[in-house]
Amino acid sequence: MPGIPLRNGGPAARIAVIPGDGIGAEVTPQAVKVLKAVAAPARRPLEFVELDWSADKYLRQNVSLPVGAVEMMRDEFDAILFGALGDPRVPSNQHAADILLGLRFKLDLYVNARPVELLDNRLTPLRDRSEKELRLMIFRENTEGLYVGVGGFFKKGTPDEIAVQEDVNSRKGVERIIRYAFEYARQQGVKRVCMSDKSNAMIFAHDLWQRVFKEVRQEYTDIDSRHLYIDTLVMELVRDPSQFDVIVTCNLFGDIISDLGAQLAGGLGLAPSGNIHPGKTSLFEPVHGSAPNLAGKGIANPLGSVLTSAMMLEFLGWKPEAAALRTAVRAALRENYATPDLGGDKHTVEVGDWLATKSAEALAQQHYK
Repeated sequence: MPGIPLRNGGPAARIAVIPGDGIGAEVTPQAVKVLKAVAAPARRPLEFVELDWSADKYLRQNVSLPVGAVEMMRDEFDAILFGALGDPRVPSNQHAADILLGLRFKLDLYVNARPVELLDNRLTPLRDRSEKELRLMIFRENTEGLYVGVGGFFKKGTPDEIAVQEDVNSRKGVERIIRYAFEYARQQGVKRVCMSDKSNAMIFAHDLWQRVFKEVRQEYTDIDSRHLYIDTLVMELVRDPSQFDVIVTCNLFGDIISDLGAQLAGGLGLAPSGNIHPGKTSLFEPVHGSAPNLAGKGIANPLGSVLTSAMMLEFLGWKPEAAALRTAVRAALRENYATPDLGGDKHTVEVGDWLATKSAEALAQQHYK
């Protein structure tokens, strides 16, 4: 899905690569392979620096996010290509929380962008839906809400235990994500923005969302804007996803509905995402997670990682190369050159090799035209 704001649009880029755990370590090299395939003929230098921030390292050294890592990412890299984190040997997933949430919060990556796009109509569980009817963008506020970890326990482990989790919403945080959604809609030439909350129950936190939305929408009278409670939005997404172009919501609700959207478009294996601060170093990751039960079998699906790479290229200003990656993914689905989760019989590396070749061909075809 096009329209990710540019980091620099320059001829070269330096990418931090964090493969992580499980299938992240298998699909990320395939994405890098495809990126190299489109960078070479375009004569765009891409420098990849791989970082071993995995469960293995955490278990060896008790280090998750190294000292100085945030400053290094901010000052030395244009973007971060992320694999996945999560390992059953770390039951608390502490390293995953430290690294992923740490980078989101400390780099102030306040936009979580989740495109929902049906690439082949055979993949949706919805009846009689075409590809053009399922194409939208979900923007999730990414640095506040219930994910900030404010709260605690009282009398933990007793029959009288009380657990408190605070939902943190700032005027600044709410306004900038809502404004981002409107700006994206205007930039893309789409006409509908829907804000979703639960202000009828969360009468303080989401009253703020209501008030800010009503104020900001007055600046975008060219956009058809409306509000839906989150439970209504979930029902409407399933009933008729074609009514949505852009959805903006809080951290928790965005997490939930973007996974629903991914399933409607073919599953988490095809779901890319970006964690973005416009104009600054941002992080791009496929949504599927580390899937330790699939790791090491050669069946991990690299398409989500390649689509994520396309988002990253757009962020860098490399639109032809991003389009070439998407063309290759569509071709793989059309020709069923895919891993078993999508009905194919190919190995992860085979799919990566095929996508690299097809992406380079698609880029050459664009130049020929």
